[in-house]
Amino acid sequence: MSQMPRNYTILFLNLCGAVTALVYLIMIALQQGGNGLGLYEFLLAEFVLVVLWLGAFGASREYSGIRWLLLWAVIFRVIGLWGSPILEDDWYRYLWDGYRFVTDGTPYGIAPSSFFATDNLPDRFVEIVGQINNPDLPTIYGPTLQYLFALAYLISPGELWGLKLIMLIADLGVIAILLRLAPMKYVLLYAWCPLVIKEIAFTAHPDGIGVFLLLAALFLRLRHFYAAAVVVAALAIAAKVFAVLIMPWLLWRLAAKYWLLFALVLLAVYLPFLMQGASDFYSLFVFAQHWEFNAAIYAVVNNFVPDNAAKLLLAIVFLAWLAVYFFKSQKPEFSMPRVDWVFALFLLIAPVINAWYWLWVLPFAVIFPSFWAWTVSVALLLSYCVGLHIPGSELDAYEMPIWIRSVEFALIAVAVAIDMQNRRKIVSAERV
Repeated sequence: MSQMPRNYTILFLNLCGAVTALVYLIMIALQQGGNGLGLYEFLLAEFVLVVLWLGAFGASREYSGIRWLLLWAVIFRVIGLWGSPILEDDWYRYLWDGYRFVTDGTPYGIAPSSFFATDNLPDRFVEIVGQINNPDLPTIYGPTLQYLFALAYLISPGELWGLKLIMLIADLGVIAILLRLAPMKYVLLYAWCPLVIKEIAFTAHPDGIGVFLLLAALFLRLRHFYAAAVVVAALAIAAKVFAVLIMPWLLWRLAAKYWLLFALVLLAVYLPFLMQGASDFYSLFVFAQHWEFNAAIYAVVNNFVPDNAAKLLLAIVFLAWLAVYFFKSQKPEFSMPRVDWVFALFLLIAPVINAWYWLWVLPFAVIFPSFWAWTVSVALLLSYCVGLHIPGSELDAYEMPIWIRSVEFALIAVAVAIDMQNRRKIVSAERV
């Protein structure tokens, strides 16, 4: 008799997995239909996926096995290989960068728009370069990603599946590391997370690579593989500059030779491009100066303080908090810092909060479970409600309706309040 509840739990988990896979297959079928996958179909599908995801998480508390949970996680990602990017066009830049790196030796320095009148491009890349957003800017993606874009080009020139395959392997690497650091029920939150599947398996956002490298570096640091940790950490920064925020914890108390190794690897990754006269620095600077989308705290401060002053003020406050938290978190032995806090606060003060940026938080929300982090992963799906995607909208392409942003951040605020209240109850109980 004692075996029956376990059997029912496994049956329910498999049912959730099968229906989830079916929803992803339906999304692909809609993509291949005449009108493609529109915003409303996407939001409806994501709502169903969130319900299934939470149902599976609830059931996983009664089931400690990993075989079925991981099998479905792999199936979801393999399905994503065959799907097209959803409500996104950044992927054209990835394919273009890979082509330019392999054919010209560097993807940096020349904006895609310079190739609009070129006669000798392959037909596929004529199509690709014409679809790149912000074509007057050279690429913004770091050297680590450029090597992977080039590898993907060699695997599948002009097609996204080669890059998706690389992303899939990295994402499975994240899951493998998390299994060593957290209970399976929390790993499921990441492995089945609709935002993760959408942004990595379907859309191939390369933040997944940066997250994998950063998590791997921290894991190696925990296991005292210091040389490997600093090498991987340097690659993480060269993938996405966000990773630099965690370097104080990773490098602190290491011998000088490891700091030197870190610097040499970072230099070695950048040097081939710098010697040709360009890197990602220029476009990163332009992005930091002029872009704003879905901002939270920055949008409020900017109502009272001019753009650059608001950014400077928030940067000072953030760096001050980071320094205080860094020194307060120090222990005799290295332990995993609250990376979720660091990236969450950084994003909440940033002028741009794209949904895929939250990938930097989620693996660490497995290690440090919280209600707010996973609520944000759902709320940020609303950020796709912009003029470009809303049928018949008179909004600018990347302008969100005020009420959508209000709902988005209200959900986040409620989740944070719930977590704070739960924390107070725990502290009170411990005092008693």
